[in-house]
Amino acid sequence: MKDPMRLIDRFCARHPHFGIPNLMRYLTIANVVFWILGMANTRLLSYMTFDAALILRGQIWRLVSFMMVPPSMSMLAFLVFYFYYWMGTSLEQVWGTAQFNVYLLIGWAGTVLYGFLVYFLGGYRVLINAQYLYLSMFFSYAALFPDQQVLLFFFIPIRMKYLAIIDAVYFLVAVFQSPFPLNLLPLVAVLNFFLFFGGTLLRYVNGRRGKATVNFKKASRKIRQEERERLYRHKCAVCGRTDTEFPNLEFRYCSRCAGYHCFCADHINNHIHFTE
Repeated sequence: MKDPMRLIDRFCARHPHFGIPNLMRYLTIANVVFWILGMANTRLLSYMTFDAALILRGQIWRLVSFMMVPPSMSMLAFLVFYFYYWMGTSLEQVWGTAQFNVYLLIGWAGTVLYGFLVYFLGGYRVLINAQYLYLSMFFSYAALFPDQQVLLFFFIPIRMKYLAIIDAVYFLVAVFQSPFPLNLLPLVAVLNFFLFFGGTLLRYVNGRRGKATVNFKKASRKIRQEERERLYRHKCAVCGRTDTEFPNLEFRYCSRCAGYHCFCADHINNHIHFTE
């Protein structure tokens, strides 16, 4: 069975113009606009949430409009909007437009599928917005930049990895305190994160189990020997692409990883570092 992330990377490499550039900017603006309109007419937002029963009756705009429902109607929502925009645009800059659009598209599709499944299989009519889907970006950003420091509430310095832990606690509380089947929604929202980072996290965990100290020179000689015996010279440790399959793709070695690990141009700044 092929690695799904490898398939996504190949798709994005072959279709670099796929998706909407600056998508998170437009979604954030839509959230702000509907927050303002919602303050003027509180019933408006009830016509935007995902509702499988009403979608089947013809209100198909709900398939998209639930992505534009504000997380709350308090002034704190603007702090959330800021984080939505900041993280979304940062992820797009790291991944590229195509991969970021695929990330959100998978999250959207998972949420829609969840809404219809609980309706058809269990008869549950749930009203859904995209709050958990957007919050799942915290995990992706923290996986890429765990030690980056941000100012929570614009004056409390905190590293992204700790902010992601707070986010994880929020998700767990929602799982255990929300009624069924709403308590499944946070789990659905993080599926795209595990799809994108699951393989890297597993390699990181396995690398922490009983690993001896890496001899860089010995490892580099071993890699070069293996390269001479293979049909390719460079292979990305994240997506598995090789210079044989993608001759125009640039490959580099990460100096911060323990050992001798090669990455393509898309992942040289977008991976969890290998440790001793």
